[in-house]
Amino acid sequence: MAPSPLTTYAVFSKSNRRLIFLLISSHLLWSGVIFSLWSVGQVIDFPTLWWGGGFNALQLFAAAQLLLPALLLHPEERSRGFYLFWGVCLALSVWLINQLHPTIGWQPLLAALKSGILLLAGTLIGAALARYVNRLWEIVPVCVVMTLADFISWLHGPTAGFAREIKTYYLYPVGTPPLIDMILVKLAFPGSASLVPVFGISDWIMVVFFAIVARRHGVNDNLAGGCGETLARQGQIGRYLPVSVVALFVAIILAQLSGGFIPALPLIALTMLLWYGVRYLLLSR
Repeated sequence: MAPSPLTTYAVFSKSNRRLIFLLISSHLLWSGVIFSLWSVGQVIDFPTLWWGGGFNALQLFAAAQLLLPALLLHPEERSRGFYLFWGVCLALSVWLINQLHPTIGWQPLLAALKSGILLLAGTLIGAALARYVNRLWEIVPVCVVMTLADFISWLHGPTAGFAREIKTYYLYPVGTPPLIDMILVKLAFPGSASLVPVFGISDWIMVVFFAIVARRHGVNDNLAGGCGETLARQGQIGRYLPVSVVALFVAIILAQLSGGFIPALPLIALTMLLWYGVRYLLLSR
């Protein structure tokens, strides 16, 4: 019997359905944590750079725990139509939630939900991309191309223009936000009246991509202990800190210290390339 169109284009395997439900639930919980941190930040009268770094570290560490179920996702052997269908669904979800315009009092909560949905979309996309890396060396051209493209875009391409638009809007928030704001993940900062855009969905996609590639090829990228897959199977949270998340955190801190926009993708790519190389050499010996 031929599979139905629903099975071909929409239905996940049983094990993946459970993991995706867990991912959705945990991302909603993460959004609640972000909103709670924003509320706490409102009572801090004199926020310093240390406060900002601490808030960033806590939120990214919590986001790293969201990756644990994704490490157990089984690659779906499906057609391109399957991935296209779910890609369109994720894009529509991000677009629809950005069409909501609540009153001022509800805006931070909605911003936290938007960030959670963006992280969820980035996690699923990163997991789907990672399944196409059959050999570890294949990430070398990915890292090189990604680094060069992002640097060129940052210096002379659309990224430079987007950065100016976002900076202008958040300094003088008049009118509707620029379109690029739709795909920026916003985090809580002490003393800020609203959540602040920190990195883009593409940065998180690559964070997830590198974490899952490491798991698939037996490279432990966890700076806090054992490999992430083992922690995920044992249901242990609070002990996973992948190198890619740390690289993203470093890029955010550098941007705060410099007061300007610093592309995170090249730093993440170069860090992971170095990490994979060192670990692979050690394993070979």
